[in-house]
Amino acid sequence: MINIEETGNLIVVAIIGEFTLDDFKQFEEQVLYKFHFNGEANLLLDWRDMVSYTVGVAWEEVRFMREHGNKISRVAVVTDSQWQVWSAWVSNLFTDADVVVFSDYDEAYAWAKV
Repeated sequence: MINIEETGNLIVVAIIGEFTLDDFKQFEEQVLYKFHFNGEANLLLDWRDMVSYTVGVAWEEVRFMREHGNKISRVAVVTDSQWQVWSAWVSNLFTDADVVVFSDYDEAYAWAKV
């Protein structure tokens, strides 16, 4: 399940349970809409309650970051999971955005909202 909220130039994405391809398509649609009107955005990815994601999501994430990563300034990832930290590091290879992993949501929010 995915929950997406916008605050100014920040898009907050929370994943609960499994991150599916349908969830990713919803995320992509929202972010592309934001890019259309604002040109760029910052992301806060709350992965604390994410259990897993599908292979399709992993592939789409790489594709999305390669195509649109230049429109993202900051990506804050909130997680305590080492495999999710590794996933964030891999995503960082495909974008010029600053990608930082946090264990505290409030710190991530303050950093990404700039």
